[in-house]
Amino acid sequence: MDFLLQLAIILICLFYGARKGGVALGLLGGVGIVILVFVFKLVPGKPPIDVMLTIIAVVAASATLQASGGLDVMLQAAEKLLRRNPKYVSILAPFTTCFLTMLCGTGHVVYTMLPIIYDIAIKNGIRPERPMAGSSIASQMGIMASPVSVAVVSLVAFLAKAPAAGTTVDFVMLLSITIPSTLAGVLMIGIFSWFRGKDLDKDPEFQALIADPEQRKRVYGESTTLIGKQLATGQWVAMWIFLAGIAVVALLGAVPSLRPLVAGKPLSMILTIQMFMLLAGALIIVFTKTNPANIAKNEVFRAGMIAVIAVFGIAWMADTVFEANLPALKASLSDVVKTHPWAYGLVLLLVSKLVNSQAAAISAMVPVALSIGVPPGYVVAFAAASYGYYILPTYPSDLATIQFDRSGTTHIGKYVINHSFIAPGLIGVATSCLVGYLLASGRGLI
Repeated sequence: MDFLLQLAIILICLFYGARKGGVALGLLGGVGIVILVFVFKLVPGKPPIDVMLTIIAVVAASATLQASGGLDVMLQAAEKLLRRNPKYVSILAPFTTCFLTMLCGTGHVVYTMLPIIYDIAIKNGIRPERPMAGSSIASQMGIMASPVSVAVVSLVAFLAKAPAAGTTVDFVMLLSITIPSTLAGVLMIGIFSWFRGKDLDKDPEFQALIADPEQRKRVYGESTTLIGKQLATGQWVAMWIFLAGIAVVALLGAVPSLRPLVAGKPLSMILTIQMFMLLAGALIIVFTKTNPANIAKNEVFRAGMIAVIAVFGIAWMADTVFEANLPALKASLSDVVKTHPWAYGLVLLLVSKLVNSQAAAISAMVPVALSIGVPPGYVVAFAAASYGYYILPTYPSDLATIQFDRSGTTHIGKYVINHSFIAPGLIGVATSCLVGYLLASGRGLI
């Protein structure tokens, strides 16, 4: 009975924190931990310090890249690709936003691309909903395929303590599964988007909208573009430093012998990521004219610090409850875990919707799942299920997509749940989980 009350406290804190948004999600974890320790007399769990420090290092490097203008180099290259192939924007745009997220570690890069994608679609008579909704979903799916995302480094840290089939799932092995499974999901999103909805010339609602000259002018508007913008040498230098940092981290993960030995073992990848991300950020400042004062002011830094606080409060609260009740949970759930390990994916998906964060969902659920006996191979296979906040159209990137689509084709339906993002979200995540399961099975993890 006590466990059910404690679980209810966790769910109330998660739900209320998610409704408030931002830092509130982590701070509500503080409410939960105080009640659990002082009222229920539980022993406080352990905050995920390694995960939090890794997040800080990665976010510092990514925010420095944005402050330096290096991100504009990537965005300009992405725009050139799309404008050269406008007929295929429904497939290419989701891949573009996914790759940008993989490189930068955050889906917030999609905001700059959305008006460009809209402009390409509307000027070529393509229903903007097709590439725009798919691009918003793909930008978030790219998080689980990024070597510098908060969610991936968190998952690596948790899996390092739980070997799968006698094999430790390291940084490289995880990405060797999540990258192809993510790309498979994005491909299916693109194929679906190619055919979705009515063509603009056959859509009565759109035609009625542009029948008004003022609305027509607003819908077609002026072009939004980065092409022709002069990029400084420092912006290129910053981009190459950042990409070099990612490449070095990937190389050290793939070849453990290149890492120095610590207590007879290669230096952990968690510390390696922290070191080289801090180094990348420092080198960008040293070799470019980046103003360090601007680093803490941009969207990447703000979103990253919110993630740190969310992980701190949520993971600490969850660890306190589940560590205290671990023996009973193992006894009651071990049979369920053995017969239905896939159920973990469904729970992760729902928790993700509650917390609106893949990193927070992973921090809350993965330690619990591993502790009650969910095989690590299933945790890897269903990593994509940590993205479930498309179920309701409340995430900032989805709301921004609706605002950028002046044609009104990207929308929230009458019943709320029937919005433009749910179909590509379900298709993308389901495909990614299926491919992830097949790849994990092929690697002997399941």
